[in-house]
Amino acid sequence: MLELLTSPEAWIALATLTALELVLGIDNIIFISILVDKLPAAQREKARRLGLLMAMGMRIGLLLVLAWIIGLVEPLFTVMDQAISGRDLILIVGGLFLVWKATHEIHGSLEGEEGQAASAVQATFGAVILQIMLIDIVFSLDSIITAVGMVDDVRIMIAAVIASVGLMMLFARPIGQFVSNHPSIKMLALSFLVVVGVVLIAEGFDHHVPKGYVYFAMAFSVIVELLNINARKRKAAKAVKLHSPYQGPEGG
Repeated sequence: MLELLTSPEAWIALATLTALELVLGIDNIIFISILVDKLPAAQREKARRLGLLMAMGMRIGLLLVLAWIIGLVEPLFTVMDQAISGRDLILIVGGLFLVWKATHEIHGSLEGEEGQAASAVQATFGAVILQIMLIDIVFSLDSIITAVGMVDDVRIMIAAVIASVGLMMLFARPIGQFVSNHPSIKMLALSFLVVVGVVLIAEGFDHHVPKGYVYFAMAFSVIVELLNINARKRKAAKAVKLHSPYQGPEGG
């Protein structure tokens, strides 16, 4: 342990992996934020923290069974000359679940009050936690495979996972509130989840999609939407100012 604490290479690896885990966890934060938004306000923070703690637990658990993870790349069966491994199967099923869930949420949002009422009836605390657990498995697998490919020491991997989830907990609430308060951002986030689901399915069929392109598209879209939100606020403030009655002193 002492050699790790005094090794510059270990600290660089820890910082790099923590940053990467944090980037990979953004999708998880968005998904959790959208799900907990369907719960009563008193339960949202508890569900958000519980979801992130489960994500951390799954990541650490997978790190401790690296031999099993390595075994997931062995082909289980073949579909149209395409070998499907355990990892591929999890990514495909997870991607399909993500596409279905995001599409379902988009449909509910577009249905208006009736769709929101129907969603609210189905959104129990247990159901939301179960959905978070399912998608945590997919995101955890992707995250751990990345960690295994970057760092050799399991202790550094675990430290990076704990640090990244700790940072996620700090930012999860403001991100969740921002997504909840801005319907256009929520719709954009759901669209991102559809894209992520498609990327996971493609990865499951051994069609690698560089995540840099996906993250750039997401970042560009968010920046444009933030500019639109700012422009709408300025326009609304200007309209209020123009239509407000004159409050100056009377007289003539």
